[in-house]
Amino acid sequence: MYYHTTVGKVLVTRLSVVLVNWNTRGLLRQCLQSVYSSAGQDADMEVLVVDNGSSDGSAEMVRSDFPRATLMQSAENLGFARANNLGIRESSGDYLLLLNSDTEVVGDAIPRLLAFADRNPGVGMVGPMLLNPDGTVQSSRRRFPTVATAFLESTILERWFPQSPTLQRFYVLDRGDDETQQVDWLVGAALLARREAVAQAGPLDEGYFMYSEELDWGRAFARAGWKVVYLPEAKVVHFGGQSSDQDLLRRHLRFQYSKGRYFQKHHGPLPAQLIRVAILLNYLAQLAEESAKFVLVRRNHPVRRRRIGTLARASAWMAWWAARWGHLQP
Repeated sequence: MYYHTTVGKVLVTRLSVVLVNWNTRGLLRQCLQSVYSSAGQDADMEVLVVDNGSSDGSAEMVRSDFPRATLMQSAENLGFARANNLGIRESSGDYLLLLNSDTEVVGDAIPRLLAFADRNPGVGMVGPMLLNPDGTVQSSRRRFPTVATAFLESTILERWFPQSPTLQRFYVLDRGDDETQQVDWLVGAALLARREAVAQAGPLDEGYFMYSEELDWGRAFARAGWKVVYLPEAKVVHFGGQSSDQDLLRRHLRFQYSKGRYFQKHHGPLPAQLIRVAILLNYLAQLAEESAKFVLVRRNHPVRRRRIGTLARASAWMAWWAARWGHLQP
């Protein structure tokens, strides 16, 4: 259940900015300040903040510091996809900018994204260059993953074989970061979508609590005949993981559940089951590695002990899920 407070809501507008927040009060304030600064005080824009049951005073801060924004409060954490869909349904803009609360819009990034979309009516979604806090480029361009990708990406094998052609293809490393380019999908920290395209592609799949929903959405846009473009002239700083880092075990599990769900949905139950078994073996390998380091290296024992505990619990969960052949739900 949720309730929302609307202050200064515009009936029809050019741009709707949807921000989902969970206990990132300071970063949310910084993000909202950057949105209003980038768009300009006179912009034809509405800002909708969907708060996922935060306990850090985020909602109170939005009410007091950003009275022009629309605040939607949930009594629970609805997850990324469901919360964004709530904001999208309440919005009225011709364009929708989905923005993580742990981002900071740089300069005139919002006008640049809008201008590009206006010039290119066949583009359904456009995303900026994401930057790390130190100003380096954060990887955000992707091709659709193959089953082979799933066995490597975000596993111990990626660390062992970082130059794998499969990973090079997935991360679009054959093209430059400074090149405007059509891609299969973009990391969902900052995405500008055309409402017409969203209407044809459909909403975010709420079966994903978090992770892989933007990948799934990219496939939906492609099926509907819309292009997805990476626009490096627009830049957004992404601090990354500020919500999910609050619960590392759940972050692990939600990431892996989403991966399994995506491959079962788009490739079938057998590949998904093999991937779940591979994920379990990956966790067991990492658990063995960390346990060996705990015994042999007499440094950071409290940190390593916590890591071992997280990996052990994640392994047990994956073993239980892998035993449930064909189940989307863990």
